[in-house]
Amino acid sequence: MDLELLDVTGMERVLATSRTVAVLGIKPDSRRQLDAHQIPLYLQKVGYTIVPVPIRYPEATEILGVRVCRSLTEIISPIDVLSIFVKNDDFAIYVDDVIAVRPGVVWFQSGLLRPSFAERLASAGIPIAEDCIGCRRASLDPSWAPLRGQR
Repeated sequence: MDLELLDVTGMERVLATSRTVAVLGIKPDSRRQLDAHQIPLYLQKVGYTIVPVPIRYPEATEILGVRVCRSLTEIISPIDVLSIFVKNDDFAIYVDDVIAVRPGVVWFQSGLLRPSFAERLASAGIPIAEDCIGCRRASLDPSWAPLRGQR
């Protein structure tokens, strides 16, 4: 299968039209220095509704002031973007749930995409992006400096 990822124009269109971003692998507030917390925080600050789905940290009941979901299938609202902050080896156990919830786009952080996972998602008709979602969003907003230019 020839894998087709969203191009820059497609990613920017997704970011311009999406409102809800579920974050699989988000880090809790106690780990706020990590990208898997900082990027969702930034997305929340610029207006996206964040749905936190940590894969560890059972003590976390809220992240970014939002009640956590312990699995993707707990999410009741439509997911415009599913942002992945999960290491490659750990992602395999989530593929079936990702397909079941049918997000508008699955967005892998740079370097986290694996062809075997992407092929399954593409076969299910789910569009795929690979890039730093925070950097891509920041590139649309010249006034927001912290993430600009880090891609």
